[in-house]
Amino acid sequence: MSAEPKVNTGDLKTAVKHAMVLLSKGQSQLAREQAEQILRHYPDEINSLLVVAVAIRDQGDNVQALKRLQALIKRAPDFALAQQELGFTYAETGQILPAIEALQSAVAIEPKLPASWKLMAELFLDDEDEESASEAMNQYMLTSSAEPDLIRAVNLFKEGKIGQAEQLCRQFLYDNPTNVTAIDLLADIAIKLGILDDAENLLERCLELAPDFHMARLNYVNVLSKREKLEQALAQVDYMLKVEPQKKFTLLVSRASIFVKMGDFERALSCYEYLLSHYPPRAKITLSYAHSLKTVGQQQQAIAAYRQTIDLKPSFGDAWWSLANLKTFRFKDTDLEAMRAEIDKSDCAREDYFHLCFALGKALEDRKQYTESFHYYLLGNNIKEKLEGYDADDTESTARRIKEVCTSELLSAVEGQGCQAPDPIFIVGLPRSGSTLLEQILASHSQVDGTKELIEIISIVRRLGGKKKKTDISRYPELLTDLSASQLNDLGQEYIDRTRIQRGAAPFFIDKMPNNFLHVGLIHLILPNARIIDARRHPMATCFSGFTQLFASGQRFTYGLSNIGRYYRDYVDVMDHWDRVLPGKVLLVQYEEVVADTETQIRRMLDHCGLPFEENCLQFHQTQRPVRTASSEQVRQPIYSGALDHWRNYEPYLDELKQALGPVLDRYPLN
Repeated sequence: MSAEPKVNTGDLKTAVKHAMVLLSKGQSQLAREQAEQILRHYPDEINSLLVVAVAIRDQGDNVQALKRLQALIKRAPDFALAQQELGFTYAETGQILPAIEALQSAVAIEPKLPASWKLMAELFLDDEDEESASEAMNQYMLTSSAEPDLIRAVNLFKEGKIGQAEQLCRQFLYDNPTNVTAIDLLADIAIKLGILDDAENLLERCLELAPDFHMARLNYVNVLSKREKLEQALAQVDYMLKVEPQKKFTLLVSRASIFVKMGDFERALSCYEYLLSHYPPRAKITLSYAHSLKTVGQQQQAIAAYRQTIDLKPSFGDAWWSLANLKTFRFKDTDLEAMRAEIDKSDCAREDYFHLCFALGKALEDRKQYTESFHYYLLGNNIKEKLEGYDADDTESTARRIKEVCTSELLSAVEGQGCQAPDPIFIVGLPRSGSTLLEQILASHSQVDGTKELIEIISIVRRLGGKKKKTDISRYPELLTDLSASQLNDLGQEYIDRTRIQRGAAPFFIDKMPNNFLHVGLIHLILPNARIIDARRHPMATCFSGFTQLFASGQRFTYGLSNIGRYYRDYVDVMDHWDRVLPGKVLLVQYEEVVADTETQIRRMLDHCGLPFEENCLQFHQTQRPVRTASSEQVRQPIYSGALDHWRNYEPYLDELKQALGPVLDRYPLN
C-alpha cells in the first residue's frame, strides 16, 4: 500500500499539476491517490476526474475507466482531453468506431492534439480505410511538426499536388536526412503512387531511426502484405504484439488478414474467433470471419456470420453482396424489403449503394425478374465504371505492344534459359470462365496444390515496367528484349521463391490469376517448363457473368458492357498470338466442353500437365480445400449445365455487349 502523497490541496493548481506529472511518469496509483485527495475537497475539478479515469485505465480496468470518462464528458462535453482519453480507452477495448468518433470529437474541439490524430490514423488503417488513415496522419504531421517546409509539403499532399509535395519533401530530406516524419510522408506519397518497393525501403529506414514509430510500422506491415511478403509482415505484427500488448485488438486484426493471404485459414479463424469472444463484435470483423468460413466450405456458419454483420450494421452493402455472392444462397422477401429501404435512404453511402445494387440484381435474378434485375446491375456498374476509370484503349495498346515484342524469334532465342522449375500450372483467361472449376479439378490430384490468384507475375511486370508515376510510359514489354540469361533465371526463381508460402508439399501448384494471359510470353521466358491452360467460355456468357459480378479488387474492365466486350476481344486476339508464336504451349479448355464431356477434358488437362489420371479429379466437388473466388460454392457441387445459356434471359439488354465483341462472336454462333 503506497503512502498517501503529501500535497497542499489549498494550492489547487499546484496539486492538479502534481497529479498529472505523476501520471505522465507512469506512477498511476500515486496520481490516482493525489487526484482523489483533491476531489475530496473539490469534487467537480474536471482535471482530477480525468486523472482518476486515466489512472484506472492504466491499471487495467477499462470498464470502470469508460464509465468515469463517459460521466465526465456528460458533465463537460467540450473537454477535449477527456474525449481523447475516451478514444484511447475505446481503442484498447477493441471498440474501433466509437474510438474514432471520440477522437474526432476531441480534435473538433481542439485541432492541435497530435496524439488523437496519430491514434485515429492507426484505427482507420485497421478499419481498412487507407484514405482516412492518410488524412489523419497528415494532420498528425501538421500538429506535431514545427518545420515550415515539411508543413508545406504535407499541405501540398493533402491538396493532391503529389509531384510538388514529393519534390519539396525530398529537398527537405536532403538537408534533414534523419527526419522520420519526412521519411514517413515520402513513403505515404510512394504508396499513393503505387510504388510499393520505394515505400517499403523508406519505411524500413524510418523504423531503423525510430523503432517506436507505431504508425510507420503499421504502414510497413500494410506495404509488406500488399507485396505478398507475408512472413515478413507477420514477423512485424508479432514484434508489435510483444512490445505493445495494449494494441492487441488492432494487431490481431492485422494478423488474421495476413493468415488469410497465406491461405492459413485455421489460424485466421482462430484469430477472428478470439476477437469476437474477447471484444465487442464489429461488423468488419464478423464480415471477415464470414469470408473465411465461406472459403473453407462452412457455408451455414458463414451465412450466420453474414447475418450477424447485417444485424450490427443494416446498411453494410458488402455484407448483403457477400450473401448474394455465395451464388447458392436465396434471399427472403424481408431481405429484399430491407435492401430496398437502405438503398432508398438519402444518406446511403456510395460504397454501400453499389454493393446493394449488385446484391439486389442477384436476388431479383434468382426470382427471374430479369428486367428489374438488369436495372440494378446497370446502376451498380455505372457507379463502379466511374470509380475505376478503366481505359479500354490502354488495354488494346498494351496488347498490341506485347504482340509486337513477343515474336517467335525472341521466344525461341532463349531456348534453355530461365528457371527450369516445372512446378507452376498457370490457368489464364477471364474471370467467370470456369477457371475455378479447372483449378478444383486439378487440385484434386495428389501431385497438385491449389493456391489462389497469385500476384507475383503482375508484380514482376510492374517492376520491369519501372513506372514512378501513373503518367509514365511502362518499359514493359519492350524491356523483355534486353533481359540476360541470368536475369531470366533470377526472375523465374524469384517467382518460385515468392509463391512457396502459398503451397503445400505437392510437386506442382496452380496459379489462377486470369490476367496472366497477357504475360504468357514473360512466363515462357522465365519459367519455360511451366504449364499453361486457357480457361475459355462463350463470350456472351463470360462477359455478362463478369458484368453481374462485383469484384473485391482488380478486374476494372468488368464494369460496363462495352468495356468487358472489348477486353474479351483483346484477350482472344492475344491468345491467338500465343498459339502462333508458341504452338502447343497453351492448352485451350472450353467450359462448355467440360460440362458436356467432363472426363475427356480432365484427361486432356492432365496429359498437358504431364500428370497421370486419378479418379479423384472426377470427384472434384468432394475435395476439401479453401476456395477463394466467387465460384467457391458452385465448385463444391457436381457439374451442371443449367447456367450455360443463362445470359439469354438478359439478351434484350445486351446489344452494346454484342457490338463491343464484334467479330469474336462469329466463332460462337448465337443460335
